[in-house]
Amino acid sequence: MNKGMLTVGIILLSLIALLLINVISNYSSGSELDYYLVKETVEASMEDAVDISYYRDYGTLRMDKEKFVESFLRRFADSIDNTRNYKIGFYDLNEVPPKVSVKVDSSTVLSFDSSKLLLTTTYDGIVESNRKTDDFISKGIAEGEIGNPVIISQDGKTYTTDGEE
Repeated sequence: MNKGMLTVGIILLSLIALLLINVISNYSSGSELDYYLVKETVEASMEDAVDISYYRDYGTLRMDKEKFVESFLRRFADSIDNTRNYKIGFYDLNEVPPKVSVKVDSSTVLSFDSSKLLLTTTYDGIVESNRKTDDFISKGIAEGEIGNPVIISQDGKTYTTDGEE
């Protein structure tokens, strides 16, 4: 009888140890997984939300806020773990220049109350352009609106900001 109880004790101790390892690994890797999920989702959603026709017309990047939020929520919902609860907040959504701040609160295995979210992930994303900022600040600009290609006259020749004649 003594060896049987010892065997049951060892089995119970190993089950508790496996449960504890599972909870600790879920908590420690959950924050990292959330960060990369939010980062990749924000970047992809910002690329989806860039207004190409506005860029063609005015030469500056513009993001549609509603399209960004829709794309972010769709992509995020496709990639999340269904066993956890999430609360998503959008802060500082700028259209020109494109900038977003996203905060995602999530629960872990340790939270038994669904209203308590233990992990907080924040990410700030911007869209950068390869255009030089001095394209719009030059001599000879009479009525150039920021973002519009302007015509610069030098030595009797006409140039655009792209360097074309």
